[in-house]
Amino acid sequence: QVQLVESGGGLVQPGGSLRLSCAAFGIVLRTKTMGWYRQAPGKQREFVAAITGGGSTNYADTVKGRFTVSRDNDKNTVYLQMNSLKPEDTAVYYCKYNSVSGREYWGQGTQVTVSS
Repeated sequence: QVQLVESGGGLVQPGGSLRLSCAAFGIVLRTKTMGWYRQAPGKQREFVAAITGGGSTNYADTVKGRFTVSRDNDKNTVYLQMNSLKPEDTAVYYCKYNSVSGREYWGQGTQVTVSS
């Protein structure tokens, strides 16, 4: 059974940094495309970043240059390094995996709050 567990969220001041982790169980991440998404209060969930099995990355324009997605195959974990955080980055952050059959797996989410 596939399970994704996010961690690393918290409260940070504008301009600060956080690193989110997404540990995967039941799948081997090194060959999979994994995505990070976020959902702010009252808004739809939106794409943030993704990393393919080959290591290619893709970012939303709103985070490009500030966020970096990476993967540690030994730990079967995907990371989202977030720098230069802004209040508008405040949201619950989720990681996602799509199986070959098209089923979506989501983690439980981790809250990121950017505020002074």
